[in-house]
Amino acid sequence: MVAEKISSFMYWTLLVHGKWSMYVAATSKGLCYVGSQNKPFEELAKWAQIKFPGSKLVQDEEKLQPFASQLIEYLEGQRKTFTVPFDFRGTSFQIAVWKSLCEIPYGQTQSYSDIANQIQKPAASRAVGAAIGANPVLITVPCHRVIGKNGSLTGYRGGLEMKTQLLQLEMEA
Repeated sequence: MVAEKISSFMYWTLLVHGKWSMYVAATSKGLCYVGSQNKPFEELAKWAQIKFPGSKLVQDEEKLQPFASQLIEYLEGQRKTFTVPFDFRGTSFQIAVWKSLCEIPYGQTQSYSDIANQIQKPAASRAVGAAIGANPVLITVPCHRVIGKNGSLTGYRGGLEMKTQLLQLEMEA
């Protein structure tokens, strides 16, 4: 008897709220992806193929509703932290960085070296930057709150315009 590979499912929806439009995806374990603003579905599909090989992408607004609700509350300035479960796929270093990002208070920023120090890898600022760049769940894992040591805005998977908008949203709330 040949064992069949059982595919897992990744549920997705296009979250559109005001000027915001992004793909959001989750597995049965939790939120696994929040896409860049105004990017095509292919961004999600390519990422899913690499990080969740063999998963079937299924559009399901109902399953994504708890995640979408918290994102909308954030975008409206009504939510400062997220309580949804996550399904992270990354190295132990990346996951340590992502968890550290979740500790940056709403409306505040930290530098890459601050994060490196928090995870007790003070010489790893560049590696921290790479881990932040691989963050699959924008906004909910607030990598937009990381700036250069000199206070400058630095790269962001969603683009510097999206990063600026998120930081302004938090400063105005």
